Amino acid sequence: MKFQGLTDKEVELSRGKYGSNEIPDSEPTTFWEEFKETFGDPMIKILLAIAVLMIVMFFFGYAEIYEPLGTIVAVLIVAFVSAKTGVASDTKYRELKDSTKKDQCKVHRNNMVTVIDVDDVVVGDKVLLQSGDKIPADGILVSGALSVDNSALNGEAEECKKKETSPETSLVEDITGDTFVDSYSLFRGAVVFDGEGVLDVRRVGLKTMMGKMAEEMQEDEPDSPLKVKLAKLAKQISTFGYIGAIVIAVLYFLYFIVSAGGVSEYFSIGFEQVIKDIVNAVSLAVVIIVCAVPEGLPLMISLVLMQNTSKMLDHNVLVRKAEGIETAGSLNILFSDKTGTITKGMLEVVDFFTADGASIPIPELGGHGNVKRLLDLAIGKNTQSMFDGEHRVIGGNATDQALMKFIGEETFRTLEADKSCVVSRAQGFNSTNKFSQARIDREGKTFYKGAPERLLASAVKYLDGNGEIRDIDKSALDKKIDDLAEKAMRVLAFGYSEKELVENKINEDIVIIGLVGIRDDVRPEAREAIEEVQNAGIQVVMITGDRLETAVAIARDAGLLKNDSDRALSSAQLNEMSDDEVKKIIPNIRVIARALPTDKSRMVRLCQEMNLVVGMTGDGVNDSPALKRADVGFAMGSGTEAAKEAGKIVILDDNFKSIKDAIWYGRTIYHNILKFCKFQLVINVAAVVVSAIAPFFGVEEPLKVTHLLFVNLVMDGLGAIMLGNEPALKKYMDEKPRRRDESIVSRKMMAQIITMGAWLVLISFLYLKLPFFQNLFETEEQHLTGYFVLFIVSALFNGFNVRDDKFGIFKGLNENPGFLKVFFTIILVQALIVNAALVPFTAFTWIGNMFSCVPFGIVGWAAVVLLAVTMIPVDLVRKAIVER
Repeated sequence: MKFQGLTDKEVELSRGKYGSNEIPDSEPTTFWEEFKETFGDPMIKILLAIAVLMIVMFFFGYAEIYEPLGTIVAVLIVAFVSAKTGVASDTKYRELKDSTKKDQCKVHRNNMVTVIDVDDVVVGDKVLLQSGDKIPADGILVSGALSVDNSALNGEAEECKKKETSPETSLVEDITGDTFVDSYSLFRGAVVFDGEGVLDVRRVGLKTMMGKMAEEMQEDEPDSPLKVKLAKLAKQISTFGYIGAIVIAVLYFLYFIVSAGGVSEYFSIGFEQVIKDIVNAVSLAVVIIVCAVPEGLPLMISLVLMQNTSKMLDHNVLVRKAEGIETAGSLNILFSDKTGTITKGMLEVVDFFTADGASIPIPELGGHGNVKRLLDLAIGKNTQSMFDGEHRVIGGNATDQALMKFIGEETFRTLEADKSCVVSRAQGFNSTNKFSQARIDREGKTFYKGAPERLLASAVKYLDGNGEIRDIDKSALDKKIDDLAEKAMRVLAFGYSEKELVENKINEDIVIIGLVGIRDDVRPEAREAIEEVQNAGIQVVMITGDRLETAVAIARDAGLLKNDSDRALSSAQLNEMSDDEVKKIIPNIRVIARALPTDKSRMVRLCQEMNLVVGMTGDGVNDSPALKRADVGFAMGSGTEAAKEAGKIVILDDNFKSIKDAIWYGRTIYHNILKFCKFQLVINVAAVVVSAIAPFFGVEEPLKVTHLLFVNLVMDGLGAIMLGNEPALKKYMDEKPRRRDESIVSRKMMAQIITMGAWLVLISFLYLKLPFFQNLFETEEQHLTGYFVLFIVSALFNGFNVRDDKFGIFKGLNENPGFLKVFFTIILVQALIVNAALVPFTAFTWIGNMFSCVPFGIVGWAAVVLLAVTMIPVDLVRKAIVER
């Protein structure tokens, strides 16, 4: 049929009426948007509220300006680091995206065929489709016949036959899973396997199936599990701080009353003194709140995520959203697309066997000379496929292409170069005959390729592995074919006849050369990675558009279906169940077949309602809405742009092993965050208790506001670097996953924080009140300066304790060289602050005055360090008791 196509004027009119075919990309992440997003963090809000309170108190003369300014600087650094990480990840993703060429298509316009960008297609265009082309818009086939791969849309790797229909035929309004496999409808994103035809474009851009999915992806994403946990922690800490501050302020005020000899005596001292005491009590309360809130935690998390985001690129994992990598470590359930993720995404020969049912390993086939030579002729000279100049297989259907890859490019080129090996007559495959044939006169043979039942009906002989002709044992062969059918394999047979080619007929003297089993096979590395992920306590569910029998066979091979309790369901069975019924069986589901995009999104929603952290892998447009809705979406690097846009993480090599690495590193990041929390919260608990109780023991300000600033910002910021790069340990993959609403601070962790916090408080008061320690110093100023050093160094030694839950606190230091660098840097900085007065520069004198520090002797240093070192043996004793 001849098509004139649209004129340039008609194109503009159509674009004006029906819109463009462009599916708008998401806006690039901007630094300012990412920067503003930081201020929505609950921890950041608490910090800013405290900073405002401190600024107000500064203007009334009851606080130093250093603390609020330091807090604000810390918040700005967090916002800057977070924004930089977000922009860098987005830039990497866009570089990956821009490295691929824009899709183009061939279209009839102005009475000629021209090549245009897919984005320029309009409703009414007549698009010429040929083998290998990607369909550019939704519409119907009005000329020719095609074999289409819809896997990008519905996950099915099966060929779908399309034939022409009348131009008056309408495209179905309500698309279902069945519409993809009808006889004439074509959808954007699908790929032409074979054939030639003309698409009449009916829908473009956001009105296409792909466009609707892109729009669906604009919905808000759920908060990451880390964000949920941090919000809970922030609430707990702020509650502890506020209640503690009020109680201590009241007790402090009561202390003034008791010290004065009673209520009447106290209020007789004068109104001015009462106001001063109230302000002092409130000042102490604010200091306690400042001590309680871990200012360094948001900074630590930003730094750790940024460091690991860049590190993951070495593992072929592109982290698009920084929180995605930590979320990966929290997964409870992982929904995996089958095609291209668990399987290779293409048909291939996975078994070759002779007609006695005996398999010959494919790598060893070259050693079976005569069998291999005749098989190469039966395939290479009896096909519509070929290798092009870029070493790709083109032409023919998916089965032909799989067979061509099986014999290999070298064999194909050798056959092509042999001018004496010519096909004199040939007949292509058709669905009626179920075989194809080719006559090669030089060989004196007619070669056949086709369905086993067709060839075997005319065959009594076969070639064994040694190339000897033998009688066929039909029962052994039938058993082998049945076994392969159970594994979802398609079987093809190859044979030859000494007689001439007869059209539409198989000669009666067929000798079977061999048979092959073909399927979209499981990736070997995926099988291993699935097992590791399952051993990590993560439920893996394969969700596919394939029929149930095929899905079950693949799932068994991939190690997903192992026990009788493991369930495989079809989309239809799932849709007959209510949400509550589905929730009851979710722990047993391993396979969902014939799945629609709505099934995937529904499963993600139900699991999230059960407080499970949900992961989704995929590469097709059909996966995109669920990738977006899941807590973490793993998009495949070779997948559609829609999938990569939806995922938080892009797996560049499509390898399940990389998904496993992402989960492993996610767990490592979470453990490093826990280590830092233990490190910081011990400091905070001790600082709160010491600051609250010390005034009752006659020590007004054991830790000055500037000391707290150093503790909260310098210690915490450098502590993030110290603990954020702790190595990934294999044992993390043996742990059970965490629930979404699980608290960051577990009972075991709380026991360590309280024990070590209590010990730090105890040695603080021993140091502050025992005459032995007081006598080591010449002045009270030196004694209090020594306490500042004791507090910091004790916290640093506790950094070793948090590195391991057991006794390996010094293991792996070579894998985290930053730990000791930071450890000694903080001690060196503190030594400089303490001894600043000894340096003859005004700036150093100012630093010493700001921190209220004066130099003291080597004996004092030795005593302070020895007292601080006790943090390690005390925690080792605690661990030994817990172990026992």
